Amino acid sequence: MPREIRLNSSALFDAALTAVGERLRRSSVQVFDGRRGVGSGVIWRADGWIVTNAHVARSADAEVQLADGRRLAAQVVARDPERDLAALFAGDDVLPAAAIGASTAVRVGELVLAVGSPFGLRGAVCAGVVHAIGPIAALGKRQWIQADVRLAPGNSGGPLADAQGRVIGVNAMVAGGLGLAIQSHEVEIFLRRVIQRRRAA
Repeated sequence: MPREIRLNSSALFDAALTAVGERLRRSSVQVFDGRRGVGSGVIWRADGWIVTNAHVARSADAEVQLADGRRLAAQVVARDPERDLAALFAGDDVLPAAAIGASTAVRVGELVLAVGSPFGLRGAVCAGVVHAIGPIAALGKRQWIQADVRLAPGNSGGPLADAQGRVIGVNAMVAGGLGLAIQSHEVEIFLRRVIQRRRAA
């Protein structure tokens, strides 16, 4: 009987994690520069706002591909190379926005998932745990979420999420074998300012 309970618990956990991964895939996009997929992005707001890395969105315009296969033209509204963030707008349709979590509540050892398009493979999911939260000596004083998730070229700009599927960061790079993510509260501040400036213009 105990063995059966363990097996059922394992199956339930796997099913729950798969469901979380599927929700994250729906709120993630592949970002294209011309014909070439160069990275990933997160649908941050349902009205068309998408966040990615500045090193992914280098041009004034981009194209994004959704999980359902649709490709949408997107305007690169703002780039912040210092923070490695960019805001894209593809606002013709209501998009499946991600649930945003509180990066200030993240704890070391917490299970996390990352979604992206490594080597052009759209919607790939990997999992790991938070290794540390804090600066990397060679990268200044910024507080990175450092996680042992397997990132590769094409993951940049995609979501890092907790086990409930709430996005707690935007993946930016790999250092020392760890994935580094920009915390969601930093992204919120950046995007809020971009939207305010756009409305005021």
